[in-house]
Amino acid sequence: MKIAVMQPYLFPYIGYFQLIKSVDIFVFYDDVNYIKQGWINRNKILTSSKEFVFTIPLKNSSSFNTIRETEVNTHLFVKWKSKFLQTVEQSYKKAPYFEKIYPLIIDVLNKNFTSIADFANDSIIKTSNYLGLKTKFICSSSDYPDTKSFDRENRLIEIIKRNNAVSYINPVGGRELYAKQSFALKGIELNFIKSRSVVYKQFENDFVPWLSIIDVLMFNNQTEINDMLEQYDLI
Repeated sequence: MKIAVMQPYLFPYIGYFQLIKSVDIFVFYDDVNYIKQGWINRNKILTSSKEFVFTIPLKNSSSFNTIRETEVNTHLFVKWKSKFLQTVEQSYKKAPYFEKIYPLIIDVLNKNFTSIADFANDSIIKTSNYLGLKTKFICSSSDYPDTKSFDRENRLIEIIKRNNAVSYINPVGGRELYAKQSFALKGIELNFIKSRSVVYKQFENDFVPWLSIIDVLMFNNQTEINDMLEQYDLI
């Protein structure tokens, strides 16, 4: 059994979905501190051949609050959603899979969520379902609240063991935080996932890499994307 534990991001980049596909269980780590200027409530799409950052407005964004506690500014969100959907339509209406993907985006943003965690989780789950991924999703805030008092590494190990997993896969940046030997002492194999370069056709433009999964979905079908999700190395 393979498991990953990761903060939820809004329509994250393809590397996030490579991590999802590589495991059997994916835990949304939504009761850890919100990261200001991170990718929890924002990402990038292609507009006029350049990357454009979109950001859901928040009401109480603070690194002292957890992601679960971080609320969307519902007053500003209505206007933001309208402008964002208009931007997506103008940018991608000629993309080959616009008619399939635009309703998916609308479906996520039309939910009456108040927590950014719910918007992010939903964007990831709906995209994963569209791609046919079989990974099981659970949330740390609802399933493992009693582990919050543990230190960072021991909390992860406890979550892994409760799921009877023997393999933990972490983004490559985790090499600075976790040692394979430490997890091996607990009977857990730790590997780090490193994305290879993923390139696809974006209209007739020079390729702009590492945009939101929205961009990938607009230009590629499910089979092509699933092939891209295998383009990584475990180190």
